[in-house]
Amino acid sequence: MRMKLIRMMLALASVGIIAAAITAGGQRSGSPLSGTSWRLVKFQGPDETTVVPEDKSKYTINFGSNGRVTARVDCNRASSTWRANTKGELQFGSWSRTSARCGPGSLHDRIVNEGANVRNFEIKDGHLFLSGGGGSYELEPAPRR
Repeated sequence: MRMKLIRMMLALASVGIIAAAITAGGQRSGSPLSGTSWRLVKFQGPDETTVVPEDKSKYTINFGSNGRVTARVDCNRASSTWRANTKGELQFGSWSRTSARCGPGSLHDRIVNEGANVRNFEIKDGHLFLSGGGGSYELEPAPRR
């Protein structure tokens, strides 16, 4: 009886340690962006022009809890590393991306060129706002697949 109790306590302790490790790994960056996915609602350029994508699903960004970020920018895909702090500062590493030529009306070139200047983030009313010297982006949570 005593041996069963000891085994059960060890099993419960193991489950607790594993759960704590999974939770800590999921929040490794300590950022509210960790493990989230977003899609573009609108982009406002430095010249104050506002552009709304026809198909939001073509403009997405996924912040992995492992410090990696992946994005879809119309007909291309991209990935990098990311870091954020509690002051709302956001930093990306070097991006690797495909270079397909997207069709007419694509926001690809504008987003890729001006998106390199993103340095700050804020989550407000359930939306993600990214900003920097190249304009600002408003994103909404991407639907779960």
